[in-house]
Amino acid sequence: MRIFAMLVVFTLLAGTASAQWLYRDPNAPRTADGTVDVKAPAPRTASGNLDLSGIWQTDLKYNANLAIDLKAGDVVMLPWGQTLYDERQGNNGKDDPEGFCLQPGVPRVNGVPFPQKIIQTPAAIVILYETRTTFRQIFLDGHTLVSDPQPTWMGYSRGRWEGDTLVVETTGFNDRTWLDDAGHPHSDQMKVTERFRRPAFGQLFVEITIDDPKAYAKPWSVTQEFHLIADGELIEYVCNENNLDVPHLVGK
Repeated sequence: MRIFAMLVVFTLLAGTASAQWLYRDPNAPRTADGTVDVKAPAPRTASGNLDLSGIWQTDLKYNANLAIDLKAGDVVMLPWGQTLYDERQGNNGKDDPEGFCLQPGVPRVNGVPFPQKIIQTPAAIVILYETRTTFRQIFLDGHTLVSDPQPTWMGYSRGRWEGDTLVVETTGFNDRTWLDDAGHPHSDQMKVTERFRRPAFGQLFVEITIDDPKAYAKPWSVTQEFHLIADGELIEYVCNENNLDVPHLVGK
């Protein structure tokens, strides 16, 4: 019931986001009636790479369960991961860090019910997340990660272009975030690989692979589709202000 209630509230909040700004993208291709032509060709940068810039939102189902599109045998947990998952299922997710306004982590931050804004430059891609008013940097200029980085909530991301696909590898996580409401775990050994594709102006697909040798017997992948919010903008989100979740996270 907690997850359902949170999704209802988040859906209502997300539905009001576009009403906070009176904005119309002057560069978006449009049909004769003025609506955004989501089937138009995807834009490109001066260097010829696909331009992923825009405000994007994915289906809320991935925040509830990242593996919802997969078969049972696709996600095989090792004993450490299974124990943690069972514990979270058994206590109604009372320790979910999202309930305490902590960072969602990667890839959960993609699935929460708030949009994200991709800003693309030649050296880096910056993603601004409405949730928690947080951000992420994906370096494209050869940044080298130290061998023993300080663990972080969002990890350290490096990207490269393989044709029209942006491949992003993220490591250096702490183990305090969940992959979804269901409580799919990860350890500080997790590596997340994302493959971004934009086949049309209004379409973005991100294939996400979870590789965590402590939590899972084998890597597993899910593909999220994002839709473009061309005529919208992000709004401020301060989670700690009037946070009403904590008294209700009582478990069993």
